[in-house]
Amino acid sequence: MTTALRMSTLFLRTLREDPADADVDSAKLLQRAGYIRKAAPGIWTWLPLGLSVLNKIEEIIREEINGIGAQEVHFPALLPREPYEATHRWEEYGDNIFRLKDRHESDYLLAPTHEEMFTLLVKDMYSSYKDLPVTLYQIQTKYRDEFRPRAGLIRGREFIMKDAYSFTVDEEGMRQAYMDERGAYERIFQRLDLKYVPVFAMSGPMGGSASEEFLAPMPIGEDTFALAPSGKAWNVEALHTPEVEPVDASATPAATKRATPNARTIDEMVAFANAEYPREDGRDWAATDILKNVVVAVKHAEDDEHDEPWRELVVVGIPGDRTIDMKRLEAQFAPAEIEEATEEDFKAHPELVQGYIGPMAFGPQNDGDDALRYLIDAHVARGSAWFTGADEVDVDYYDLVYGRDFEADGVVEAVEVRDGDMSPDGSGPLSFERGVEIGQVFQLGLKYSEALGLKVLDQNGKTVPVWMGCYGIGVSRVLACIAETHHDDRGLAWPANIAPAQVHIVATGKDAQAFEAAETLVAELEGRGIEVIFDDRKKVSPGVKFKDAELIGVPIIAVAGRDTVNNGTIEVRDRNGENNQAVPAESAAQVIADRLEAMLK
Repeated sequence: MTTALRMSTLFLRTLREDPADADVDSAKLLQRAGYIRKAAPGIWTWLPLGLSVLNKIEEIIREEINGIGAQEVHFPALLPREPYEATHRWEEYGDNIFRLKDRHESDYLLAPTHEEMFTLLVKDMYSSYKDLPVTLYQIQTKYRDEFRPRAGLIRGREFIMKDAYSFTVDEEGMRQAYMDERGAYERIFQRLDLKYVPVFAMSGPMGGSASEEFLAPMPIGEDTFALAPSGKAWNVEALHTPEVEPVDASATPAATKRATPNARTIDEMVAFANAEYPREDGRDWAATDILKNVVVAVKHAEDDEHDEPWRELVVVGIPGDRTIDMKRLEAQFAPAEIEEATEEDFKAHPELVQGYIGPMAFGPQNDGDDALRYLIDAHVARGSAWFTGADEVDVDYYDLVYGRDFEADGVVEAVEVRDGDMSPDGSGPLSFERGVEIGQVFQLGLKYSEALGLKVLDQNGKTVPVWMGCYGIGVSRVLACIAETHHDDRGLAWPANIAPAQVHIVATGKDAQAFEAAETLVAELEGRGIEVIFDDRKKVSPGVKFKDAELIGVPIIAVAGRDTVNNGTIEVRDRNGENNQAVPAESAAQVIADRLEAMLK
């Protein structure tokens, strides 16, 4: 038997206007409907209705994760520095974590994630292959010092996350655990009625050999993902450009330097070349003929060879009609960060002639011991000829061939991807959508076990490192995404299995008979174990009550009012405004139970 939530005593205040600083629908509605309140930027207080929905989401997650044999634990949020220093993440996280000192001047952090602690826990308790496999998980509050919190619960400084870790004696076991967890994620999101797309992703600072994100497609998403005609999807950071076919450069004339005064930008270079050096084949020069060389600074954390964080300049060559995607490029330098080179960087490297930077002063073709690394974008074909800087003021190269005249230290995915680019699987051109990350799964491999000394004895008595997988779901973010995709212009519209109640009963008018009929219906539904919100407020107008019911978003609304007094009927309708029925008061509980059963199938 359940006990109804009564609006006369429920800790709730609804708002008629959107909060001034709410920037997405979910943040507006969750505050207006009394589910959360803002405590500080990116930090939220959970109110009774919000906590009810959150608990139900967590319970669905627990059912599915327990179902694959995982076991729940719970770590502290306040953690010591040392384990994170052993994995270099104390430095790698940079400004994104909250660091603090206790009264003894010892360093601590508020956990952004718990890989180190899970690893050390298993190390403390297990020492043999006979103990494995094991998967542990928790649902815990995490903390990250977001520079600019936004979108309500979607990007905050304090958030609730389910994180799980599998521990196996070999790589095959890790892959099986990964697939088990991945399958559980699909079932979780299906039960939550949340659309999702599994997307190939970069492992980033987490490390590991493979990773997939689960993205909820929606326009407010910060992540762009690419869809292939085959149905496969990639985060743009993980998108791999199909290898371009080499070009036959045998007929390309020798590279020449030509004066190009005051032609520092792509547009100026094209205009000057067409005016002063027309092409022999009759077509105009275009941005696609130019090799643009961009200087970026890679900010590395301290490592085994450097006692403190250090800065490296790298030059990247890209086609002139493309632009650098800094986020995509940075993913390939993870855990380092990148930024555009500064004036101080250019002053320290006179070989960088701004506006006329070419590939010849860097990389393999340069004899200097301190030559900057030169990387080439994956869209540049070997044998292709380019119009590019000559590393001299007002001078450019023409017919400079990649592979003949210059080489690169490596190939990178540097440029923005765009509609029409070929998909990595060769199934056709890509299209793009936006989404919010709601979960991610990683094959971590041996990164953390080796860093923290997690080893067991195998079947042959040999000490081997343990293979790990990591699996996260942003629980509070999932709630926000459901609110973002389950609402209309009147308010929220929760799926029945996670709504704060399944029926919202509204008693209207001044006649006691309507309130008595509502009380009877409440008691019948409580007896059936059906969760009820009962608007029993006596001096509140019907219009306000109906608006609150629609704003709160319970899936079934039942009204006892004038028709109850005059005709003995109760109106039952779905939250979406459909399937309205006037039913005899004595039948209302059964009608509601039948509707609810259909919704929960």
